[in-house]
Amino acid sequence: MEGDPRAALQQLAQSCAECRRCSLAEARQQVVVSRGNPRAALMVIGEGPGAQEDASGSPFVGRAGQLLDRMLESVGIDSNRDAYICNVVKCRPPENRKPTLQEMTACLPWLQQQVELVQPQVLLLAGATAVEGVLGIKGGITRLRGQWQRWQGRWCLPIFHPSYLLRNPSREPETPKWHTWQDLKAVRDRLEQLRAAPEATVDSSGDP
Repeated sequence: MEGDPRAALQQLAQSCAECRRCSLAEARQQVVVSRGNPRAALMVIGEGPGAQEDASGSPFVGRAGQLLDRMLESVGIDSNRDAYICNVVKCRPPENRKPTLQEMTACLPWLQQQVELVQPQVLLLAGATAVEGVLGIKGGITRLRGQWQRWQGRWCLPIFHPSYLLRNPSREPETPKWHTWQDLKAVRDRLEQLRAAPEATVDSSGDP
């Protein structure tokens, strides 16, 4: 989509605020739609809002989000300038539980609209729930992380969720944090390749 998507995304946020497709809307403080650059080539998709996100109205603003920002910055990606950040579900699940399949399915059209409006070249899927919600793939994130996938003609890379990295802070080789750093470098390299050859964004081959 050509042009600036900000007006359309503002309308989408208003529609999300009015959404009652599932029961999550009943307990939320506010809907949490996105932060970052709506014209970015990279879209980061997480699971759902936590308490701080529910209070602030922005995704990934707590400790996990701060870690995500630092790790992106470590590979030269500014989360405000170079990324558009959102979640599979836009309302906080009670007690930060995993969203149900029904909740993710109800919210998927909003995410699909965000992708259509932002037109990212690469999707970074943070955690197993994001992988399930977007790709429909169930399984341990340890098996899925670092493996390029395709969704609607776009490159997708699953990574460990930053909250998991907070519980596993070691940076030693072969640790989750080390693997995530390698994955983020792969995302940076993919973005650079796509900037050099934008026609490679949509590719039906499915091969990295």
